[in-house]
Amino acid sequence: MIRRSVILSCLIAMTLSYGHAQEWKPAGDKILTEWATKVDPKQPHPEYPRPQLVRSNNWQNLNGLWKYAVTDKSVSQIPTNWDGNILVPYAIESALSGVGKSLNKDQALWYTTDIVLSKKLRNEKTILHFGAVDWQCEVFVNGQSVAKHEGGFNSFSVDISQALKKGNKQQIALRVWDPTSDGPQPRGKQINKPHSIWYTPVSGIWQTVWLESVPKSYIKSTHQTPQVDQSSLTFSADIEAAQAGDLLHIIAYDNGKKIAESSNTPTETQQLKLENISLWSPSNPKLYDLEVKLMRKGKVVDQAKSYFAMRKISKKTDQKGIERMYLNDEFLFHYGPLDQGWWPDGLHTAPTDEALKFDIEKTKEMGFNMIRKHIKVEPARWYRHCDSIGILVWQDMPSGDLGGNNWDMHPGKFRAGKQDKDRTPESEAIFKKEWNSIMTQLHNFPSIVVWVPFNEAWGQFKTKEIVEWTKQKDPSRLVNGASGGNYLAPGDILDLHNYPEPAMPDPARFGKDFILANGEFGGLGLPIEGHTWQAKDNWGYQSFKSVAELKKRYSELITDLTKLLQLGLSAAVYTQTTDVEIETNGLMTYDRKVIKIPTIELREINEKLYDKNLIN
Repeated sequence: MIRRSVILSCLIAMTLSYGHAQEWKPAGDKILTEWATKVDPKQPHPEYPRPQLVRSNNWQNLNGLWKYAVTDKSVSQIPTNWDGNILVPYAIESALSGVGKSLNKDQALWYTTDIVLSKKLRNEKTILHFGAVDWQCEVFVNGQSVAKHEGGFNSFSVDISQALKKGNKQQIALRVWDPTSDGPQPRGKQINKPHSIWYTPVSGIWQTVWLESVPKSYIKSTHQTPQVDQSSLTFSADIEAAQAGDLLHIIAYDNGKKIAESSNTPTETQQLKLENISLWSPSNPKLYDLEVKLMRKGKVVDQAKSYFAMRKISKKTDQKGIERMYLNDEFLFHYGPLDQGWWPDGLHTAPTDEALKFDIEKTKEMGFNMIRKHIKVEPARWYRHCDSIGILVWQDMPSGDLGGNNWDMHPGKFRAGKQDKDRTPESEAIFKKEWNSIMTQLHNFPSIVVWVPFNEAWGQFKTKEIVEWTKQKDPSRLVNGASGGNYLAPGDILDLHNYPEPAMPDPARFGKDFILANGEFGGLGLPIEGHTWQAKDNWGYQSFKSVAELKKRYSELITDLTKLLQLGLSAAVYTQTTDVEIETNGLMTYDRKVIKIPTIELREINEKLYDKNLIN
């Protein structure tokens, strides 16, 4: 009888789960990617979400169908009535959420889910993690408010141990407020009324939600920086509730073979000495494994796995007296697409991890060695894929609080004077807090080689202060202070935007002070019937009617680019990886089903840019 009742209970649970899954389907009538059919509504994005600090045996993925309600902004208590189901982690405006509704500044978005907490997560501490929630939210566990957070592009965590009740059933709820373009917060390309280069809003949960069990003393985060010239890895960690006498032990491995180890107190920075190391680059994306153990009286209190790479990015003067960008003390022209990271079905969220990886793989196959991640931050797994595949990343800070700037950026011509935007103290604080958090959370990913705090004067403020602060926070990377923005202490790189032809700042005037870059050019458009966001009125900086015309013009731009490279250009960014909404200037269609210029042909064209004889 006992066995029959257990089997019956399992069958009922499976039936309920299947029934809920059957209720979900993509909303709306927009184009979808091929991965939309692979989304499992019982648990989308099931992969472990934090590749730089892995405890894979004691976590629980909470993605799936939650309940949602849209209320007046004034509502502060968890609703008792719900509007329906929403598939987490896809934003409410997206097709894959199953909802496809927009919000306004006078509304709040509520979520709730009842979970069965795994017994292995009722150890000493239970941590609730959110990959990203846009924008302002309050978290409730069993009706108790446990955390508040602001920031649409950074992860956050909360210890919910004290809010858990007896038994394995627990309730999690979330209140979200997102004014999109009616607020001062970083938002990137979102706007309340999408048009032109501005896209559909993204509100609420848009990255993985998960639970983790940790001991009372545990490793919260690590900070690791390669020091190629010293043949060492600088390592430190944030340890919760460390005790006197504790040791932090780190071990480096190469394909399972121990190659170095070090121990010190948890508060001390360690130098892990390394020998015969293979340097990371796009042509050699070599990664080493790292094991981190918190030790107490000879016993392991907590442990986690990580990884690192040895690579160096620097600014050096070439034989002609021009500043160049060097990777591992060798010149390498950085060339990649402007990558918006948008999806027709998931908006900010890729349908699956396979889809997330696809864009990076295709970019590499097309002959690019870099991606400029444009005013968006991706889930941690995206950067892990870049590390593994071998793609350099220029990481933008998402812009916000736009308007009111005196924008003056022209090839070889810069005007002095007041050009920074005046932002309120609240707006400035929001920007600084989120940029600081983003840089901290992404620090360990070796593929990131350039930070970009501002884009095209969009909300650009106190430029000199922000750029200097960015450089001080992370001296291991270069800083492109104002990509296509206002020339006000731009850091290491002077970067202009020009469409459609490539262009560069005057090397005679600026070449001895800055690395010269063309942060955006191209934008060649080709709408492909059946693969556009809308049937007509699509847009590109320069539009064509055939692949042959597009390829011819693209080849001409690359020839122009090689001439600029010889004059002193160190990097260029082509707009863009994919079509996005009404923009049809992508190398691929928005649904990723058509690569407009065949991959092999693109690679052959792009390889001209890596001829080292061009700068000799």
